[in-house]
Amino acid sequence: MTAPSTYGLSTQARNLQWLLTDLVEEVPGVNSVAVVSSDGLLLLSSDPGGGAAAAGGSGPGGAGHGPGGAGRPRGPRGASADLATIVSGLGSLTTGAAALMEGGSVKQTMVAMEHGSVFVMAISDGSLLGVHATPDCDMSVVAYHMALFVGRAGHVLTPEVRSELRQSMENTP
Repeated sequence: MTAPSTYGLSTQARNLQWLLTDLVEEVPGVNSVAVVSSDGLLLLSSDPGGGAAAAGGSGPGGAGHGPGGAGRPRGPRGASADLATIVSGLGSLTTGAAALMEGGSVKQTMVAMEHGSVFVMAISDGSLLGVHATPDCDMSVVAYHMALFVGRAGHVLTPEVRSELRQSMENTP
């Protein structure tokens, strides 16, 4: 995975990028990770340059390369832009469902597919952490490490840091 540039970022923003990189590199089966703001904007990404190799894999179900996905056009930031869109949509859908069912706030959403899994976990400020993983990943291990990320990132993801991260993503080539 190519590490995102941390030049000019605050200590908090660099720490969040380090935590995200650690999640992708240390947890078996994780293809890509995205942190999305409450308004659906990509804040952090495991593939800031948009390449499949930077997203952590290109096997079946990895980084947008499932059956029929190998030549598929990608968004401006590749797999993480796609993941951010999915995470934002799932977050909105499950929040609406929870409201209709009077179920309280949504803590985690998991979608198991034939060629992969998508996990979405709420961060305390309304942002969402999304993970795209391989179909053979250990779901409990992925969820555990996501919870660790959320616990560590929740108090750091202030409005100032969100703004800084959003600006950083906009300036990534």
